Amino acid sequence: MPTPASDAPHRIAALVHPPQSTFELGIAAEVFGAQRAGAEPRYAFWVATEHPGPVDTQAGYAMHIEHGLDSLRRADTIVLPGKQTPAPLSSGVLAALRAAHRDGARIISLCSGAFILAEAGLLDGRRAATHWRLAAELARRFPAVVVDSDVLYVDHGDVATSAGSGAALDLCLHLVRKDFGAAYADRIARHMVMPPHREGGQLQYAATPPPGVPDSLAPLLDWAAERLAEPLSVATLAARAGVSPRTLARRFAEQLGTGPGQWLLARRIAAAQALLEETDLPVEAVAARTGLSSATNLRRRFHRALRTTPAAYRRTFRRSATV
Repeated sequence: MPTPASDAPHRIAALVHPPQSTFELGIAAEVFGAQRAGAEPRYAFWVATEHPGPVDTQAGYAMHIEHGLDSLRRADTIVLPGKQTPAPLSSGVLAALRAAHRDGARIISLCSGAFILAEAGLLDGRRAATHWRLAAELARRFPAVVVDSDVLYVDHGDVATSAGSGAALDLCLHLVRKDFGAAYADRIARHMVMPPHREGGQLQYAATPPPGVPDSLAPLLDWAAERLAEPLSVATLAARAGVSPRTLARRFAEQLGTGPGQWLLARRIAAAQALLEETDLPVEAVAARTGLSSATNLRRRFHRALRTTPAAYRRTFRRSATV
């Protein structure tokens, strides 16, 4: 797990190509570049392109980009927000990406940006996500890539890929959590009126109906999220929803791409992360407040999910949460 820098912001460059999709670029800019009241800025964000100047977009207008490929050398993370044409990348772009990766930059792709990572050879022998409609093409063009057409995103640490649209936002928020902790990421998500964090292994196809639609899980999820300290179980959730545990499991799979037990555990771990970051509560109290029953159980669940201990996590992110 990375340790947040003491003072310097994490530097993120988005590399664009004409005609650029404005949606994926907008996601990166909103998560990493927007200034928000009550949230200290932790990122320095800019946009770069191979030939600085006007860059056409799919939305019918051109953007003026000031930074070129040389600016990638100072980036800690490079975002590839989609590639809309099958034309091969220039040798200059490929060389810049490979050099940045070799020098330790994290490179992430959003949606069709996986094609750029694959063309640079950075996905060979690795699992990768992209929009489900593009998965077969990615696998055909780059047979060394292990394409997973089901998941929201795949994070290898040095490279990460996401599926389309909303999954790109999930990946960006996931990276904020890794960089600066759950509490800071949750503040960004609340500002954007986003639902709780989704794990990368959830299904691309899962769709949640609006709260007013029959069978929507939204009211149940809100109810459970406010009662994590209570001894909730799948049977408790099913009774609250007025359905059998089997029906509840089916609705979770359809709407969230995960099971009710897995969802509940993920929410409890996320709540524990926030308490470790923002309070001085002992681990036993954090476990009690999040429904994880004991410090021993919290440590076991925490290590399995995050590959670290509650104490190490607190040392990493406690200062970051209070900056």
